[in-house]
Amino acid sequence: MKPGAIIAELRRIANKHGGVLQPETVVQAARTESSPLHGAFCWDDTEAARLYRIVQARQLIRVSVEVIQPADGGKEFSVRAFVSLTPDRDQDGGGYRFVSEVLRNTAARGQMLADALAELRVFEEKYRVLSELAAVFSAARKVRAKR
Repeated sequence: MKPGAIIAELRRIANKHGGVLQPETVVQAARTESSPLHGAFCWDDTEAARLYRIVQARQLIRVSVEVIQPADGGKEFSVRAFVSLTPDRDQDGGGYRFVSEVLRNTAARGQMLADALAELRVFEEKYRVLSELAAVFSAARKVRAKR
C-alpha cells in the first residue's frame, strides 16, 4: 500500500462525509477490492474475529487499574495495572507486566522511564504547534538531558 494513495483515499472519504472520518465509513469504503484501503483489512471473518478478540484483550489489560503506594511512603494513587515495555513488544504477541513489579525492578523501571520519554517525544512532535504546551515540552527536554 502506498502511503500517498491511502491518504488520498482517506481524504476523499472524509470530504464525502463533511470532513470527518469515521472508522465504520472507512471499512465500508475498503470493502471494494479496488479500494487502496482493501489490503489493510482482514476479510476472513474467522481470522478477523480472532484478531478482534486479541484487540479486546489488550483493551481489557489497558483499562485495568491498581493502587500504588510510592516507595517514599507518599499518598497512594491509582495507575494502570499493566505496562508494556519495549523489549516485551519485540516478542511475538507482545506482553504486559504489572506496574508495581516494574517499579520495584531497577532495570525494568529504567526501561519504563525510557519508554515514557520516547512516548513524550512523540506527543511533543504531534502537538508542537500548540504554544500553550511549550513549558511542558521544555520540562521534558530537561528530564531527557539529565538522562
